[in-house]
Amino acid sequence: MFWHPAVYSCKTPVLDPILRSKRAKLQQKVRRMKDEQSTDFGFEQVPWKDKARRVRGVFDSVAGSYDLMNDLMSAGAHRLWKRFTLSLTNLRPGQRALDVAGGTGDLAAGLAQQVGDRGLVVLTDINAAMLGRGRDRLTDRGLVANIRYVQANAQELPFAENTFDCITIGFGLRNVTDKAAALASMRRALKPGGQLLVLEFSQPVAPGLKPLYDTYSFRVLPLLGKLVARDEASYRYLAESIRMHPGQEALLGLMQAAGLEGCRYHNLSGGIVAVHRGYKY
Repeated sequence: MFWHPAVYSCKTPVLDPILRSKRAKLQQKVRRMKDEQSTDFGFEQVPWKDKARRVRGVFDSVAGSYDLMNDLMSAGAHRLWKRFTLSLTNLRPGQRALDVAGGTGDLAAGLAQQVGDRGLVVLTDINAAMLGRGRDRLTDRGLVANIRYVQANAQELPFAENTFDCITIGFGLRNVTDKAAALASMRRALKPGGQLLVLEFSQPVAPGLKPLYDTYSFRVLPLLGKLVARDEASYRYLAESIRMHPGQEALLGLMQAAGLEGCRYHNLSGGIVAVHRGYKY
């Protein structure tokens, strides 16, 4: 039988327009389905398409007091959690790193020191106010030459495949509407052999810790928000969003489903926080 690669290959000009058209139609259908779905915004159910806007409103409100509130809420422990995360990167001078939902830049600053002047760190955040705050803080610290800033949605990162040696996301994944899409997008941007590190609030595992943590989360955090940031609602959302975020094993499964390999996690502070890690091979 006559066979020619120009007719049958999926990479040929003959079939490419057809495949692109079908793919575009499928993507449009998925977007319509998502628009009709609901998702969590804290304990509230909101239309899928509205969550990003609602989350953006929270961080527009808290950007100015974000760093102070982090110190108060965690008694400074967030610095230790981030330091531990940075100790896992395995980055070397001259490599490239991406900090997704990087906020005010704590992880990006550490990544910049690890890759050195010959390397590159890109800090992204969907929220312009947080991204601007991070840029100002890092510039004030003299971290300029090897850092770039991009306003971007974690679900649709605007970077080429196989770009970064390490990607971090610290306390940002729980705010993402489509966590599976964000994990897949981050995996795509990793180089083969690259590592994804997810630092996020999780579920307490230490005996007797959960009731104490619940009391603190739902009574103390909103009060701190009211007194310091003048925004009780945003910090009530914080407590609720933590409870709605997948626990340790569930997040591990999401990472594996996104195609990451060698996935595992480290519990910190009795499981209040966990660092998940996975590789692209």
